[in-house]
Amino acid sequence: MKKIPLVCALLTLLALPVWAQQENKIVLELSPSSSNPRNSEGSFATLKSGRILFCFTQFYGGDADDAPARIAEITSDDQGRTWSQPQVVVDNGHNQNVMSVTLLRLHSGKLALFYLINRNLWLDCHPYMKISSDEGVTWSEPKEVFDAPGNFVLNNDRVIQTRSGRLIMPVAFHRSRTAQDVEQAFDSRALDLWYLSDDEGATWREAKSWWAIPVPSKSGLQEPGVVELADGSLFSWARTDQGCQYGFTSHDGGETWSPPVPTEMKSPVSPASIKRLPHSDSLLAVYNDHSGKFSYPQGKRTPLVAAVSSDNGKSWPIRKEIEGDPQGWYCYTAIHFVDHAVLLAYCAGYPGHHLDRLRIRRVDVAWLAAP
Repeated sequence: MKKIPLVCALLTLLALPVWAQQENKIVLELSPSSSNPRNSEGSFATLKSGRILFCFTQFYGGDADDAPARIAEITSDDQGRTWSQPQVVVDNGHNQNVMSVTLLRLHSGKLALFYLINRNLWLDCHPYMKISSDEGVTWSEPKEVFDAPGNFVLNNDRVIQTRSGRLIMPVAFHRSRTAQDVEQAFDSRALDLWYLSDDEGATWREAKSWWAIPVPSKSGLQEPGVVELADGSLFSWARTDQGCQYGFTSHDGGETWSPPVPTEMKSPVSPASIKRLPHSDSLLAVYNDHSGKFSYPQGKRTPLVAAVSSDNGKSWPIRKEIEGDPQGWYCYTAIHFVDHAVLLAYCAGYPGHHLDRLRIRRVDVAWLAAP
């Protein structure tokens, strides 16, 4: 699709009715309950019918990361304004839990669903993949992406397919200190890896590069993401405990990556989400902005800010506050464009219950991108 300059895209959007330009509202709040004490991170896809599918992690045995959980789905037939009741898509089975879903429309027209299976909490966590040829009515049997032993974290809404057709999966690897499934075995200092597939997930291989953070750190490079830029190069990023996201670039389709360096996305140890704005070369990032432009409490995942970059993520001059409650906890955002709007789904917690509540907000893109 031919890209047009951001200013032209904005002018097109600004021609919309005033009510459309000003849209910024919560359209769904999945609060915790006794049967589902935590509803958290997810991902969107638009079906060929126009229906929007959203899958998310539904915990049913507690609200901790190690509690039993499954993947559930909801749908919308009015561009995300109202939503159906949840239905289970992937059950937990005999695993510790399943969580952290990505939905992706493949070039072949099929739908892909990626998620993590935690066989146990600290030692064995791997990404799996399912395929649907009937718009999510049925799904294939789960396929493990790779069988290397260890704890590999794939965040929600993270896998992409480039214009060339290559799938790219950014993964954080946490080594084990012992063979016992105890918290002391888990090394929080993540290494970043990228897995590639040129046959829509039939086979995968590890990229030639992997990176550790080049400074003393307790986090390492956690929860990486990736986006394809307008020129076909790739930008990847990861959360750190260094006060900002660290970034990488690739100019060969993800085969090799530059060393990680600090970016202008100042943030606590919290993930960022980035996608290209439709019909534009610009990027939209959603993260906890601790640059000082907005008031923020030290160390907390608030405020939640949407930022726009027109220089491939080097700077983010346009920034709008989405959530500003100093007691709030906002993270793990899924981004999906519909019409003139963007749907943002994220954890919207509160003290003592940081990840229990899932919120979907519908926001006008022209407002987000306007200077």
